[in-house]
Amino acid sequence: MGKSKELSVDLKKRIIDLNKSGKSLGAISKQLQVPRATVQTIIRKYKVHGTVVSLPRSGRKRKLSHAAERRLVRMVKSQPRITKKQVCKDLEADGTQVSVSTVKRVLHRHGLRGCRARKKPLLQKRHLKTRLKFAADHMDKDKTFWRKVLWSDETKIELFGHNTQQYVWRRKGEAFNPRNTMPTVKHGGGSIMLWGCFAASGTGSLQKVNGIMKKEDYLQILQENLKPSARRLGLGRSWVFQQDNDPKHTSKVVKEWLNQARIKVLEWPSQSPDLNPIENMWTVLKKRVHARKPSHLAELHQFCQEEWSNIRPEACQELVDGYQKRLVAVKMDKGHVTKY
Repeated sequence: MGKSKELSVDLKKRIIDLNKSGKSLGAISKQLQVPRATVQTIIRKYKVHGTVVSLPRSGRKRKLSHAAERRLVRMVKSQPRITKKQVCKDLEADGTQVSVSTVKRVLHRHGLRGCRARKKPLLQKRHLKTRLKFAADHMDKDKTFWRKVLWSDETKIELFGHNTQQYVWRRKGEAFNPRNTMPTVKHGGGSIMLWGCFAASGTGSLQKVNGIMKKEDYLQILQENLKPSARRLGLGRSWVFQQDNDPKHTSKVVKEWLNQARIKVLEWPSQSPDLNPIENMWTVLKKRVHARKPSHLAELHQFCQEEWSNIRPEACQELVDGYQKRLVAVKMDKGHVTKY
């Protein structure tokens, strides 16, 4: 037998009005063609709740008790990489059998959702210690100091954005429609390696690296681009150069040249790309370049140069002026990776 259709609110109100006018249950049932038992139920509910609107129903009893839900949440928080199927197996071993959908709904109610793990550098205890020391040593530096820093790094940009994701609107079964796929080629269709620098006053040089960079290549890039960039950006005489601890950067020949050129180098904690704001600049650059869809490597290099020059100085200054927030985040996270 199918489920009976619920009476409309207007019909329920007519039943209540007729009841208030003194009509009997049988008379109301006959006049409105509604079963007597239904009329009686509606009137009884109205007397208790004062309304004819359907009240929220309790629904089916939950599979997991509140205590079991709390245990489930604790399990996932302590083991964030555990799968829903493994959770089901662990609960079943304790005598509670639930489906994967139930586990997912419970976790969603508690604000836990499955997300891709962010790829971050592996930090050992010595890294945590040096990161915390760097944050403590520079916490009292104001915006004036950070505006005098010339930030630098290298990055690789692929022609077709091998790591780029693209979302599309499609129906089920249309996943492999050419309009809903993103063409790829092996190794991203080729790539270029770039060295760049910037400061709060704008972007500096952007230099293409030919082949595998050696310490001699890095030294030549610094000799040709470092001081000209600092002069062009108006850093004055007391500026500071930032570089990470890549072996090429800390090689003896590079250190000797930096000392001879009287360039002050910012002491840098290893495994700390989140402390270098140029990483954010690379993200901006790659998005802009890939939006222009370069068709070959020469065009990729050309677009990189153009888009690097088009980044507004105001954006650079805003990024650098908020640097202290990174140091605070390192301290709050006890040296671990931050959202930056």
